[in-house]
Amino acid sequence: MIVGSYNNVSGQAGDEKFTIKGQLKDGLTEGRINGASVTLRETAFAANSKNGGNFQLENVYSNRFILNINAEGYQSYQSVVNVRGNVDLGMITLFPLGYENPEENALQKTIRATNISELFTKRPNFIGGNQVFGIPPEPKRLEGNFYLDPKWNKASILLYRDYEVLEGYFARYNISTNTFELRVDEEDMITTLPGLRVQNIVWVDESANVPRYFVNGMDFKEDGVPISGFFEVLVEGQLPLVRRTIASIRSSNYNEALMVGERNDQVKKRNSYYYIQDKNIHKVPTSRKKLVAIFGEQSEEMESFIKDNSLNLKSPSGLFTIFTHYNSRFDGYEPLIPKLLED
Repeated sequence: MIVGSYNNVSGQAGDEKFTIKGQLKDGLTEGRINGASVTLRETAFAANSKNGGNFQLENVYSNRFILNINAEGYQSYQSVVNVRGNVDLGMITLFPLGYENPEENALQKTIRATNISELFTKRPNFIGGNQVFGIPPEPKRLEGNFYLDPKWNKASILLYRDYEVLEGYFARYNISTNTFELRVDEEDMITTLPGLRVQNIVWVDESANVPRYFVNGMDFKEDGVPISGFFEVLVEGQLPLVRRTIASIRSSNYNEALMVGERNDQVKKRNSYYYIQDKNIHKVPTSRKKLVAIFGEQSEEMESFIKDNSLNLKSPSGLFTIFTHYNSRFDGYEPLIPKLLED
């Protein structure tokens, strides 16, 4: 469970009062959602959406709040909102409860299509920097870290329980412990969220300013067994391409007598690439012949594409290109990420 508290409603600042407003729509039909309950947790502020999905909370004092949205038949939604003036949350997308993924893609449409574009904007619930609070310094004898990305990135999280969507948090993932660390703007406290509670997560890479999508390995099987940890979805579609990062410790090999070698233990990370077929995860073959064979009836066409474009299939960019080309041949394909981050 998430530990800690994210707002202190007792800390009112002056007598200024503000308004929080927004609009709700159905992620499948694009229709507006009326009758949804919109509340600020641990306060009396509440409203219902009406007149085309619009809602408005009035006379709200300056503070940080947890906004909850609940509509009958829809996944619940939670977001951190910083009230320092009037707040317009814009369009918020909800998906039907128990929404299934009929296309058998790696990502739930919820996390792929919902408020991802808002992660790039200056929405009030995403105000903040990239400073790190509350994490003790790493032991001097260990170089490196176990984070998939040590930076704090703005995130949208889909939980297994009731398919609840969490927004307004900065997140990073600890590979070793399979946990997410979350914080909000200007909070000294870092809280943890076990990976087993998270179905999908997308964050915007703070350096490259592109989205990165991750799925829980528990939803898939390798050799008939569910997998612990998260996979980054690089190419979505009929045959998704995913990447898994493993962190391990390389022990010191320092020789005191000769004064050579590495004095400290080091954290080393390596990437492995997989494709998903019928909810099973398979390692991408290293040989060209075996790789082309996974494309079935289109293997000859893929072989020609590889030759014509001189693709290096041992490089991440080569794999990204061939899987993108293959999946783009099917109706409904949409590119997931604008470019591959080869970290």
